[in-house]
Amino acid sequence: MRTPRSGSTGPSRRTLLAASAASALVAPAAGGTAWAAPDADPFGTLLTRAAAQLTGGEFDAADPDFAAALKVLDTQAAGWWRGLDRSAGRSALWADLSPAKDPGNFGQSYTRLRTIATAWATPGTSLSDSAEAADTLLEALRFLHTDAYNPGRPESGNWWFWEIGAPRALMDTCVLLREKVPAADLAKYVSTVAKFCPDPDRRTNAQTLSETGANRADKAVIVALRGLLAKDAATLALARDGLSDVRDKGRNSLFTYVTSGDGFYEDGSFVQHGSVAYTGTYGSVLLGSAGQLIALLADSEWAVTDPKTSVLYEAVDRTFSPVVFDGLMMDAVRGRATSREKAPDHKDGAAAITNILQLANGAPAAYAERWRALAKGWIRRNKTHPYLSLVGVPALARAKAVLDDPAVPATDRLTGHFAFADMDRVVHRRPGWALTLSLSSKRIAAYEAGNGENLHGWYTGDGMAYLYDGDDLGQFGDGFWATVDPYRLPGTTVDTRKRADIGTGGGTGTYRPKNAVAGGAVLDGRFGASAMELLADGSTLRARKAWFFLDNAVIALGADITASDGRTIETVVENRNLYEDGAPRLTVDGRRKPSHTGWSAPLPGARWAHLDGTGGYVFPDDPAQPSPGQDGPRLNALRETRTGTWRAINTGADTGGSTAPVTRRYLTLWLDHGVSPAASSYAYVLLPGASATATAVWARSRPVRIVANNATAQAVEARRHGLLTAHFWGPGSAAGITASGPCTVITRRGGDGISLAVADPGRTGTTVTLELPFPVRKVVRADDTVTVAPGRRPVATVRVEGSRGHTHTAHLR
Repeated sequence: MRTPRSGSTGPSRRTLLAASAASALVAPAAGGTAWAAPDADPFGTLLTRAAAQLTGGEFDAADPDFAAALKVLDTQAAGWWRGLDRSAGRSALWADLSPAKDPGNFGQSYTRLRTIATAWATPGTSLSDSAEAADTLLEALRFLHTDAYNPGRPESGNWWFWEIGAPRALMDTCVLLREKVPAADLAKYVSTVAKFCPDPDRRTNAQTLSETGANRADKAVIVALRGLLAKDAATLALARDGLSDVRDKGRNSLFTYVTSGDGFYEDGSFVQHGSVAYTGTYGSVLLGSAGQLIALLADSEWAVTDPKTSVLYEAVDRTFSPVVFDGLMMDAVRGRATSREKAPDHKDGAAAITNILQLANGAPAAYAERWRALAKGWIRRNKTHPYLSLVGVPALARAKAVLDDPAVPATDRLTGHFAFADMDRVVHRRPGWALTLSLSSKRIAAYEAGNGENLHGWYTGDGMAYLYDGDDLGQFGDGFWATVDPYRLPGTTVDTRKRADIGTGGGTGTYRPKNAVAGGAVLDGRFGASAMELLADGSTLRARKAWFFLDNAVIALGADITASDGRTIETVVENRNLYEDGAPRLTVDGRRKPSHTGWSAPLPGARWAHLDGTGGYVFPDDPAQPSPGQDGPRLNALRETRTGTWRAINTGADTGGSTAPVTRRYLTLWLDHGVSPAASSYAYVLLPGASATATAVWARSRPVRIVANNATAQAVEARRHGLLTAHFWGPGSAAGITASGPCTVITRRGGDGISLAVADPGRTGTTVTLELPFPVRKVVRADDTVTVAPGRRPVATVRVEGSRGHTHTAHLR
């Protein structure tokens, strides 16, 4: 179903807040917070602290890293300074933001003024302490108040500019200019913000709508800054209490795990806008804004003392760490932000690292030590996009303190399998690579689009598989979204019909398909199995897709692929970004294929393929197809050069991309199911990082056997691991396991016994009964939802009702 969200958060969050909450935060020493001692004026003390959060306080401008960051700030601010219209009859401050009355234009105008004010307040820039700059800023603020943003104007257009974007930038600018702004002017600005952002709890233009997640955190910071500037203790308390939602008795507290809607979930999921997996943008903003306010109010009479702040601390490990790969924020949790030219994965990753290091300064030592080690590892491993070149002075100071501290170790890459059942995402991490699945269901949106953003996001939630490689950190951040064929995203099964742009109107909206099944089970934190029923949007295409995750391989199966619209159906095995001039070797069954762009060929009967720098692909026997490669889907390969523009996928008011052509090369492998297939299927194996030799050996030795691939069950057996795993779409038997109803099952037999993991990713069952194909003498340990009757053919009964697709486990002997 399509859910319009005309009041959704505006596309400008990353643009308008980047200079404050994400990359320009105070940076005390790594050992902890070093605040000034309290004095007779607590408001003045906290205002000084707030200003330091924007400028970085004291630092060594001669240090090359700080000198580079200062140059970036100076260049940006000087550019806005030169373009600022100072004429008496002006209708806007900048020609490209005219008229100033437009919400998007005054919102961005305040952001530019904040940048100039930050340069004015930061030693070492060309505008530092300039009397002319200060006077010009004061006049510009008066102009915007008179002509654009004042209590006399009703909200229009995008609410976010009125209630978050503009007031945040205005309050930040007033903090920086606090000793220069006349009292009468300051009173006007505070009054304006008080009208449009009176508290963190409610949407001002819709009082029945309670604020949640990142929006609540942002508003809490705005209200706190307003309280400091007005020297109003009650307003500061209102800001602090907004984090915990004291007004509504904690219903929308940022420090509470949720079971539906927006916020942090115990399984590590983060959702915003009701149904969108948004850890990488809104989740990070929440972490940053809440962390900033905690730091700002620390050791004052308004300090945040809610004991449940541990939810925020736990989120670093549960929610963020699994989706950050060497400093990259995984695109599967960035929503419509993937279409933003100026916000690639490495910049959102840098923002998350900044927010985590900020939070560490006020967190208990055990958390802080672990997070600093995490950040050190992320920063050191990413040589493609060095963190120190991506952030401003305050974040830079904090990071350098960690990097230069020999007592802080650099944590290795996280490994394990993570099934985020509450946001339909799966992450499988190995020492050198990670693979992420973006799924969707009637609970979690396949995509979000709107305000001109994410115009071609049609298939991003249809099982797209993102392969991250430690030696290829630019894959999705280097022009990928502007140039990739949006009809051929890796992992997806698609109807090749022509699609119209989505999200071209005002407001944002989501598309949630009608399928129930999306998700899977986790065994021992190491192995996984996932499934998704595909009910295609605007098409009769239906498919049953499953993935099985091992130490060095991912097995992808598709069954019951059916359509009747008279169009070709494809399953995309790979669509790899080769950058501007890449031509890595492609080997198929031991034979090298042409490397020139424009080459395309069918590969009938291919057993394996290998792409240098990426890994191997194996096409094993599929029990659903009597003659693999002949009677089944036809494998094809293509090398192409694609040219696109960021403007073609994002026309947002302040996030719209440029019209400059971007060109990248791609290598695509896909399976052609033909026109209107009936019960077609596929089977392929991904071997990330494998050599051509290892791929050929894998194809010959067949260490994984596909046991079933049909409308009832999809199952594989990996004898070396002792694994037997299946997804059942209904009652049935496969691989010796008999299931009473839909479920995902993983079993592993080893020297220490038998491990069992079961989940109901469709959330349709009450109990599931499983008959297992091996003897069990006793139950060593079991969740309270699992009972097992031992015997030669043991029977496990799992109470899945109410578990929201999460895994139930037992250990047997």
